[in-house]
Amino acid sequence: MTPTKPDGTKMLRYSICVSGAASGDTVQASAGLAREAGAAIARSGHILTTGATVGLPYYAALGAKEAGGMSVGFSPAVSLREHLRKYRLPSNCFDFINFTGLHYVGRDLYLVQSSDAVITVGGRFGSLHEFTSALEAHKPCGILTGSGGTADQIPKLMEALEPPNGDLVIYDEDPERLVSRIVAILDEKYADIRNQLENHDEHWFLDLDTPDRPHAG
Repeated sequence: MTPTKPDGTKMLRYSICVSGAASGDTVQASAGLAREAGAAIARSGHILTTGATVGLPYYAALGAKEAGGMSVGFSPAVSLREHLRKYRLPSNCFDFINFTGLHYVGRDLYLVQSSDAVITVGGRFGSLHEFTSALEAHKPCGILTGSGGTADQIPKLMEALEPPNGDLVIYDEDPERLVSRIVAILDEKYADIRNQLENHDEHWFLDLDTPDRPHAG
């Protein structure tokens, strides 16, 4: 169901990924920032996506749930049993876990492609992989500066490597403001879809009498 805003118009709910280290120095240093980022996504009415893992993504998921939001995890495992026993990952802070069965590298790509935007908090090589995958996929990328690790290395890499789609990368040291800026970018990107929903034109796919509609068979 598409939620409505206070004015009665329909609201698009974006899937916003928080990417960050599962372990290492940035977890302790930036746990609070990750939690704030997850909470900010929830308060804005959107859906948090993470790698269903420990560390900073876990703190983001906790923040989203504490703020009354929805948290969706993408697990490297093929089942809940494997998720808990083989990978030893949490399950308590997710409304839904997608058991990808793709291990960590494949899971990262699936997570990014299933998200509308990616926010990097702290991080190590896995977070760098998710960031570069998001950038190549033309996804808006938010970098929480001052959170250490990958997040604080990305500005240097962007300057040195001059990658395409650099205009999709935004930097901010405040989690709430960063989420707000990401949502603003997505609002502009999906303005046509939002207008369609606000005009109650969401059942076009059932109109079989449309002359230019392709038919199966």
